[in-house]
Amino acid sequence: MNGTGGFVNPDKVLVQLDIKEGMKIADFGCGHGYFAIPIARAVGSEGRVYAIDVLAEALEAVRSRAQLENIVNIETSRGNLETPGGSNLGDSSVDMVLLHNVLFQSQKKSDIIKEARRVLKAGGSFEIIDWQEVRASIGPENGWRLAPEEARRLAESEGFIFAKSFDAGEYHFGLLFRQP
Repeated sequence: MNGTGGFVNPDKVLVQLDIKEGMKIADFGCGHGYFAIPIARAVGSEGRVYAIDVLAEALEAVRSRAQLENIVNIETSRGNLETPGGSNLGDSSVDMVLLHNVLFQSQKKSDIIKEARRVLKAGGSFEIIDWQEVRASIGPENGWRLAPEEARRLAESEGFIFAKSFDAGEYHFGLLFRQP
């Protein structure tokens, strides 16, 4: 099954984003590659996906899955997104950063967003997908969730320009920003 536990369907999300062949896309907090794998297909052989996670086991899962599916345009990297340069990517090196279910886990949300801004090219896009603030029977406890307005405020305070909201499923919100 595609998705993260059946809650977010990457294919349905990705068609709402302006992904083109040849793009370089960073998947911050890639987990087991739920987004990295379909993004790698979408950017094609000339594109590149940088799958970054703090957990070595998650990166091994991405590598294994990519190998099973004969996907060769994914680079995995262990990184701490809460520290400057923690993604191990160069300044202005990617066209898009996807941040999926990461902010709710961090007390250093602004630092993660700063790292996304650092690695994005001018005109690049930044997507945030995270748990809706409203309590549901699934997902993190209430104190960990954030409202879309809070995520938008954080991104705009780091210089991103809000572009649109998008459908990320019943339990999540999706926000798209542009790098000036």
